[in-house]
Amino acid sequence: MSATARKTTAFLARGIAIGALAMLATACGHKERPKADLAASKVTTIGVNAYLWRASLETLSFMPLLQTDSNGGVIVTDWYANPSNPNERVKVTVSILDQDLRADALRVAASRQVAQGGGWVDAPVQAATVQKLEDIILTKARDLRRQTIKG
Repeated sequence: MSATARKTTAFLARGIAIGALAMLATACGHKERPKADLAASKVTTIGVNAYLWRASLETLSFMPLLQTDSNGGVIVTDWYANPSNPNERVKVTVSILDQDLRADALRVAASRQVAQGGGWVDAPVQAATVQKLEDIILTKARDLRRQTIKG
């Protein structure tokens, strides 16, 4: 049996074992979790809140990603230049600081550069731009949570 086949078999065996344990727990009289628990604001399957993580990735999906760390909660984009304004580029870092879906669990930082004299020069980023990006991510995360609750 090849190494890939062994890994696939081991993966399937673990999945079957987990399913069997879940069925056994149900048969032993443990109550099923209510549907709303699936959308709890505290999600721990990764190191940070899954709704904030997913919303951040979706919001930044148009930018090239340089680094992602779901356990540490960090997303760093590479420089992105809007095709309609190629003389300006932006780089974004999103940090998710908690496992709870809260506004203070999210930090966004942005860097901006403008083309000048054949090179790139740092330029200020408006605070409203960063705040708007945080608002978009938080709104999307709350929408994802609501969709999970509705099923």
